[in-house]
Amino acid sequence: MSADRKVRVAIVGLGFGAEFIPIYKLHPNAEMYAVCRRNRAELDACGDKFGIAKRYTDFDEMLRDPNVDAVHINSPIPDHGPQTIKALKAGKHVACTVPMATDKEQIREIVQLQRQTGKTYMMMETVAYAREYLFAKDLYDRGVLGRIQFLRGSHQQDMDGWPDYWPGLPPMWYATHCVSPCLAILSQPGKSALAESVVCHGSGRIRESLIPKYNCPFAIETATFKIKDSDVVAEVTRSLFDTARQYRESFDVTASNVSFEWQQVEGEDPVLHTRGLPEGQIPRRVKVPDYAGRLPEPIRKFTGAIHDATHLSFVQGGGHGGSHPHLVHNFLTAVLGSQPAFPDAPTSANWTLVGICAHESAVKGGERVHIPAY
Repeated sequence: MSADRKVRVAIVGLGFGAEFIPIYKLHPNAEMYAVCRRNRAELDACGDKFGIAKRYTDFDEMLRDPNVDAVHINSPIPDHGPQTIKALKAGKHVACTVPMATDKEQIREIVQLQRQTGKTYMMMETVAYAREYLFAKDLYDRGVLGRIQFLRGSHQQDMDGWPDYWPGLPPMWYATHCVSPCLAILSQPGKSALAESVVCHGSGRIRESLIPKYNCPFAIETATFKIKDSDVVAEVTRSLFDTARQYRESFDVTASNVSFEWQQVEGEDPVLHTRGLPEGQIPRRVKVPDYAGRLPEPIRKFTGAIHDATHLSFVQGGGHGGSHPHLVHNFLTAVLGSQPAFPDAPTSANWTLVGICAHESAVKGGERVHIPAY
């Protein structure tokens, strides 16, 4: 990839989205060109802070700017689908925070538009680039784990006090953080592992004031899903309200030789269980390495929490496992044609549809729901 080729990026949504501005500014193949936010005062504050002159309060106006090559969407969840569709129709490459959308038809349209336009679409799924996941994936690819027998993910988070589209949100509508590693680890270059069907049960009940917006009473949703052309089944658990648990995005791999278990509490180290060792030696905690060496030197520092990152999801989530610069780098290299986006549009759709179909299953009392292929 030529060092002088630059993608002109516009970031939409400057709460969580602002965390990516310093990374784009330092990436050798990006020009941090424009920012977009509805609130003019907050837009100007962000633009002044980071020295970005091109500013928009209107998303549609920004899309008409011919200098914008790529749009990175970090807006509220209900806007993800409609804004992505508009951006692809405008001929822009799109990176979008999770989930891809909460509506099946919007997801279908995004996949179709990406194919029609040939533009890059990438869902910016943090866990698929977190250092703990990269460590487990490396062990699997090198044959250390052996045969994968079972996968488990969980994402538990207290969303009280977050913006008004969150209260009462069906937990599985925001499941990609625990679904993605289960499918990504079985994926190979050019061939993504995909879920084909899911069974989910809702458990418990959130307070009555939270229920009416989405008509979802469940405090926790737990799903098992089958993986296409595989004998492996994965289980994922999600909670958003009225559940006492420290923030945790986790991923466990049960395998024939060595199993990997994500840390239970922030600040601990993951555990490897090695089969065949004497009792007492089977489990051991392991220090997970940093994978900054995979990145261009100017953005390697962003795998640590050493920069001025303040958004609650970043702080509460322990820095998202150092994933942000990996996401930016993969997106930019995909736009420039050096490698495919991961996850690409069909893969992002499948990761998102697992959760949408899981909630459908929970509402139906645990009926199996087949996941559409787009």
